[in-house]
Amino acid sequence: MKQSPDLQKIQEAMSPGRLTKTGFLGSDSRPLADILAEDEATVARLGLTHAAIAARMAYFREKGEAGLGLAVDVPPHFEVRVDGVRGRLPCPFAHPGLYPKIFCQVRNQKTGETVTYSDLQIHLIGDHGFYEGRGSPYRLEPETLVRVLEITPEE
Repeated sequence: MKQSPDLQKIQEAMSPGRLTKTGFLGSDSRPLADILAEDEATVARLGLTHAAIAARMAYFREKGEAGLGLAVDVPPHFEVRVDGVRGRLPCPFAHPGLYPKIFCQVRNQKTGETVTYSDLQIHLIGDHGFYEGRGSPYRLEPETLVRVLEITPEE
């Protein structure tokens, strides 16, 4: 897929040391347009939208806030812990505002699997369809999110 000049600038901003220490792309050397297209195809194959995935992530983040850093049970079989560290992060797609460094860890007690994500990642997935590049320590695989968070296509 051909990459636009705007996407090229965004990809440059995602490099390590620009907006964050590790960047957003990991070892992924593909153009950002290809990264986005592959994840778009995966989410479409799953019968979902990025917005639906982000909404489910936000749901658990909201439920977990009640624990003030401690794990809380979320029916039917999830354990959620929300915690934060100092600081805020900008959106590499140049959206206005900064996102607090708040992390949500969701453990599916039925499967034993856990996913951890930040407020910024909820935004990146919901608004940009961006799950980070391969090899990024913060990459979220769409299939993993769907499986662990038990996201089903709306009928």
